[in-house]
Amino acid sequence: MKDKLKKFDDFLINLINTKMSHKYLDTIMSRATNLGGVIFSSLLVIILILIGSSHIKLMGFELLGVLAISQIIVHTLKMLLSRERPYNIIEHLNTFGIDLKDYSFPSGHTTASFSMAVTIALNIPRLSILVFIIAIVVGVSRIYLGVHYPTDVAAGMFVGCFTSILVHFYLLEFVYNIAEALGLK
Repeated sequence: MKDKLKKFDDFLINLINTKMSHKYLDTIMSRATNLGGVIFSSLLVIILILIGSSHIKLMGFELLGVLAISQIIVHTLKMLLSRERPYNIIEHLNTFGIDLKDYSFPSGHTTASFSMAVTIALNIPRLSILVFIIAIVVGVSRIYLGVHYPTDVAAGMFVGCFTSILVHFYLLEFVYNIAEALGLK
């Protein structure tokens, strides 16, 4: 099984990072990846909570809970598994000058983008296709930029989807209660 996953990673990272390399994609991917970053995620939550209608405000609180839980899972897995980033191991990768100090597995950007996509899709179904396309582009950008293996991205997709579903269907009242107790609701 481990050999199959390694072959999967090697094939896709070579395809996406090396063979798909193009100056226009360099620009698109280096910007798209930020849609899964902490600044965009935080700004989205703040905007939803501060200026949204009551339904959108509640979605903002839900998203805050989802992102908090999913990122705790991500950082715990990164510390436990300590997987080196691909650019530290594979010599021929296009790295775009990125030098991150944390570990690779799972992808936090992909987790955040899928957390946001699933939460938005569950609350505003008509946006589902758009938010999932954006989340997929964020995941692919992480491989394109040489900072993650495809299995890191797949794990991030899973953690983001799982956490969003868990919060939406089982922990939503708990999240709202915390928001209310903190005077945010």
